[in-house]
Amino acid sequence: MSTLTSAHSLWTLAADTPAGRIPAPVIEYAQLAPTLIVVGAAVVGILVEAFVPRKSRYYVQVFLAFAALASAFAAVVGLAAGGYGSTKAHIAAMGAIAVDGPALFLQGTILLASVVAVFTFAERRLDPAAHGNRVDSFAAQAASVPGSDSEKAAVKAGFTTTEVFPLALFAIAGMLIFPAANDLLTLFVALEVFSLPLYLLCAVARRQRLMSQEAAVKYFLLGAFSSAFLLFGIALLYGYAGSVSYAVIADVVDGTITKIDPALAGTMGNDVLLLMGGALIMTGLLFKVGAVPFHMWTPDVYQGAPTPVTGFMAAATKVAAFGALLRLLYVVLPGLRWDWRPVMWAVAIVTMLAGAVIAVTQTDVKRLLAYSSVAHAGFILAGVIATSEEGVQSVLFYLLAYSFVTIGAFAVVTLVRDAGGEATHLSKWAGLGRRSPLTAAVFAVFLLAFAGIPLTSGFTGKFAVFSAAAEGGAGALVVIGVLSSAIAAFFYIRVIVLMFFSEPKADGPTVAVPSPLTMTTIAVGVAVTLVLGLAPQYFLELAGQASTFVR
Repeated sequence: MSTLTSAHSLWTLAADTPAGRIPAPVIEYAQLAPTLIVVGAAVVGILVEAFVPRKSRYYVQVFLAFAALASAFAAVVGLAAGGYGSTKAHIAAMGAIAVDGPALFLQGTILLASVVAVFTFAERRLDPAAHGNRVDSFAAQAASVPGSDSEKAAVKAGFTTTEVFPLALFAIAGMLIFPAANDLLTLFVALEVFSLPLYLLCAVARRQRLMSQEAAVKYFLLGAFSSAFLLFGIALLYGYAGSVSYAVIADVVDGTITKIDPALAGTMGNDVLLLMGGALIMTGLLFKVGAVPFHMWTPDVYQGAPTPVTGFMAAATKVAAFGALLRLLYVVLPGLRWDWRPVMWAVAIVTMLAGAVIAVTQTDVKRLLAYSSVAHAGFILAGVIATSEEGVQSVLFYLLAYSFVTIGAFAVVTLVRDAGGEATHLSKWAGLGRRSPLTAAVFAVFLLAFAGIPLTSGFTGKFAVFSAAAEGGAGALVVIGVLSSAIAAFFYIRVIVLMFFSEPKADGPTVAVPSPLTMTTIAVGVAVTLVLGLAPQYFLELAGQASTFVR
């Protein structure tokens, strides 16, 4: 009893002792405005689902998503104009977020790409009206079992899954944080914030729902593996450096750290932890960019997901993931350059060749574009390997060019339809140039940009990354990249020949007339493709000014 009394008196004394004040966190809300606007709109979007009448939700959600993305882009431009991309670049949110040139450039690219992607989400004129109601690409009621009575009742009642808009906004918010994250925990949280909504978005196709749900399950399972790799790598790097902060890890790698945590003195500076941790984190990020051998999910998910989601995911996820990869390699692990460069060389070579060669065998347009995106991941890695400011500049420019071409190409795919919905088998595209010359011509422009033909953004982007790689001593990689581009050009040109020089089939698909929303998406894609191909200098200089990371 006396022991209990003495222990109780100790608790009382400990409670009476004034503890040091807990410092309040210092958050620079104005500099985090782009992300906060998008998160706020996503939360409001959820409230809209709960309280706004069903008939009005679609219009409210479309307006809300567009207004949020436009406002967030205006905030990014305001920060860049205020010098936060150059002279005022610094680490905000108590070391969690970097506000610098690459972060703002990538955030601006993600927001612009997302605006045109949201237009394709909102398209409601491609499918014939069901029971007098216009329908979009998404299931009437996502919770219903495909083919069940409840699904038929939802279609008959004219229900629509307007939750896709707040889900997309949450994904975009995670993507905005991902390339700007300045510590490993923020990186992981951002990864989860943008991955989980994408898993859901992949599962809600209106047609071919079983394939859509299968795509979502595959994406979720393989995404869980990538998250596990990343988290395990974070744990090992924490054991190595005693911190999750990029700056502290870089100091430990360089050997310039002055303060060592006694609890971690036994493991700090252990190169095995560093190499294994770095490799696991890079594995997680290479999965997101779709590099070989971590690309297995790409063709199935691209084919099964609703096409507007595929275009959004293919563009925005790549931008965010390459931004995070650049920051990791250039800020955290520059001291390990001689260790990670040979590995990245091998990954880039295998990715370029495998993407180009396997794409030649594809008979489905969406799978062909999926393997095309794998090959492009290899081309972008050539710029990452350059390890110079020119390398960062070329990667930023390539991501800007690639994102608009990709969303535009998938927007065109949504237009070619038969009785079963989108006609994605290549045989059905035969003679499309005679049925609908304008649609075929626009798709040909995007394919030529993917192939890197001069006067398109694809040529300028490839020239930039290959030049940076050659200057960085990766001449052999450039030769392999050019060979891969030649192989890739074959299957792009093959599709163009199929569209313009084949006889159209009598029972071939028709080209749906879209609303101004999809027309705007395709027009913006063509405009950006041609402007970045014909007059790229301003945008190259913009990417050059934004190519310095804050440390």
